[in-house]
Amino acid sequence: MPVGAAARTAWSVPAALGVIAGILLALGVTLGFGGNGALSLAGLAALLGALAWRDPRRALLLGLAVAGVGAGFLSARTVLARPDPMTPWLGAQVTLRGEWDGQFLTLQEPRARVAVAPKPTQGAGQLTVSGRLVAPEGRRTPGGFDQAAWLRAQGGLLLPTPGAVLVAARVQAHTPGRGLRGWFRRGLSAGLDDRRAALMQAIELGDRGDISREEFAEGYAVRDAFSRAGLAHLMALSGQNVALITGVLLWLLIRAGAPPAWRYGLPAALLLPYLLLLVQPSPSITRAVIMGGVALVALAVGRGRPDPLGLIALAALLCLLLFPLWLLDLGFVLSFLAVLALTGSARLAGRLPARWPYALRLAVAATVLAELGTLPVIAGTFGQVPLVGLPANLVAGVIMAALVPLGFLAGLLGPLAAPLNLINGPLASALLLVAQTFGQAPVLTWGVIGPAGFVAFVTAAGAGWLWLLGRVPGRAVMGTVLAGTLLTALPGWVRPAQDIVFLDVGQGDCTLLRLPGLTVLIDAGGSVGSDYDVGGRTVVPALRALGVRKLDVVIATHADTDHIEGVSGVLRGMPVGEVWIGQRKTDDPVLTAVLNEAQVRGVPVREVRRGDHVQAGRAALTVLWPPGNAWSTEDNDNSVAVRLDVGDWHAAFLGDLPAHAEAALNLGRLNLLKVAHHGSRYSTGEALLAQARPADAVISVGRNTYGHPHPDVLGRLAAANTRAWRTDQSGTITWPLP
Repeated sequence: MPVGAAARTAWSVPAALGVIAGILLALGVTLGFGGNGALSLAGLAALLGALAWRDPRRALLLGLAVAGVGAGFLSARTVLARPDPMTPWLGAQVTLRGEWDGQFLTLQEPRARVAVAPKPTQGAGQLTVSGRLVAPEGRRTPGGFDQAAWLRAQGGLLLPTPGAVLVAARVQAHTPGRGLRGWFRRGLSAGLDDRRAALMQAIELGDRGDISREEFAEGYAVRDAFSRAGLAHLMALSGQNVALITGVLLWLLIRAGAPPAWRYGLPAALLLPYLLLLVQPSPSITRAVIMGGVALVALAVGRGRPDPLGLIALAALLCLLLFPLWLLDLGFVLSFLAVLALTGSARLAGRLPARWPYALRLAVAATVLAELGTLPVIAGTFGQVPLVGLPANLVAGVIMAALVPLGFLAGLLGPLAAPLNLINGPLASALLLVAQTFGQAPVLTWGVIGPAGFVAFVTAAGAGWLWLLGRVPGRAVMGTVLAGTLLTALPGWVRPAQDIVFLDVGQGDCTLLRLPGLTVLIDAGGSVGSDYDVGGRTVVPALRALGVRKLDVVIATHADTDHIEGVSGVLRGMPVGEVWIGQRKTDDPVLTAVLNEAQVRGVPVREVRRGDHVQAGRAALTVLWPPGNAWSTEDNDNSVAVRLDVGDWHAAFLGDLPAHAEAALNLGRLNLLKVAHHGSRYSTGEALLAQARPADAVISVGRNTYGHPHPDVLGRLAAANTRAWRTDQSGTITWPLP
């Protein structure tokens, strides 16, 4: 072998790096990501230089990289510049008819795809639905869902990008799908109850609409259990599905004595119909189909074992040329990080105890590497890391090895699959039991990971890879990990956060106070007339993203849904020291749910009155209302109002108090006022503003039909020279404390 042969780099690697650089360049120019784009481009250039340094074909590799930059830039700009045909109807009430696939409504004229909210419960098929078209929203809370970015990543050169959302959607008519996909769905559910049928559709088709509505118990959703157990990837079509299904087909062809061309060529030929006719081209499954197809074709034509890194790069190259904005898709990023990490499975298995069966060593190695490879993205995005991922995935992996191919066969059989589902049913039940059991284990909470955290992770990962190669001892890896942990954790220990965070929970209230030694949440929002769990789905992820691991106090100001409904979800999702309430109503279902949840969690409930306070260093939180000697028949009149004093800096949070109660508070001078009742005309009166003279006021408000904030309130604030800040305009507002 020539001396330079070992240093050769697959041509697809520089080409893929170039495409990524081109897409980043297009995003930086178009979306204003200049700083991050420049940093990423510099990192890619350094990586390319390292790969090509010892390769005798430097000029060729650099040429491929340059060509990739041009191709990636052109592809991304083409997708970004394409107008959305639904734009002229934004803000209008419309009725749309199209093909519903469980995720998007695809229209024929104009050719477009539309997201629907709330998502219809009907299965795939022809759907007629009415509602109002609106533009998608970006991320409005820390750790929240960036709907606009996600929708941008769902389109490509050959697939329209969803650019509008149909809200307040009402289904007018639905015709179930009659094609292959409809037949397949009937096979997955034949003879099974709703929960197991929903699980089968999630595993085999990636359709998580039905399973998202399933609960093991009140407040304990099936999807949450899978996530907490580290099994969420099982419900996203990926390489595991392709590997298991093609693996069974390969085994059958080998047993039948098929020659290599048929043995590998037939599964490769079936992958494209599988992608286009049965499942949707999501980033993970498309990557898996492309990668699996390339590997099978290479084996069919007798080219030997493909280079893993070159194969991964080729899959990325093809995916990103067709779907350039998949580079922003979380699932796509996680897929490639996991696959890159899995390339070290054999090396790690070789370092595990030799007395273990090799299959077990390989399974343990693959699971550990996949979890470590995706750790920073999982932790930073979801705010938590499962602690039982390894055993849960080992047990679930055995079940999936049988369930995926048998479920696929059941789908092919359609309504005739009931006898086969006598086997699939218990397997699905076993998988649900694994998720339910391991999902009750504690998780490690995490905040947003900054640049320093990613640098520390990459350094530790590099040290781990050198250990796998036998270049450094294990103690060097442990030292690198400990050093990175200390250096990234030290700033938070030395200077903990001191601020007020007004979370954007739509038409509701939710305020976080972060003080040294005291963390307080005032209300947690709510969704009137909806079953959306604002506390569990919006507030808890935001708290985790902010690095909040426990709450000392949760204040439920009064028995209004838009203020305290989310408190139950917060109690379920995070340790809480105590709950403060004002009036203990016994006939209000929302407050009763909060009190019951507190009792179940063992959280004490304290009925506070004017003068109650808590001290934390130089900060004091004092209850201003209610006096507690009499109660009004109006819940707003009974709101808990508190004042925060940090040295000579003062703020007040007034719940939904009306003007006549505000005037009785004797607030004194304020630096910051949290406006009562979302800017209702009956609050924030002239007397209050004349007394408090706040420099700034925050209004927590969302889309509403109440006229909040009322022009009279905005006028009174302007007349008092008070600057108004609104969550419906600014999203989550963070206010630093002195």
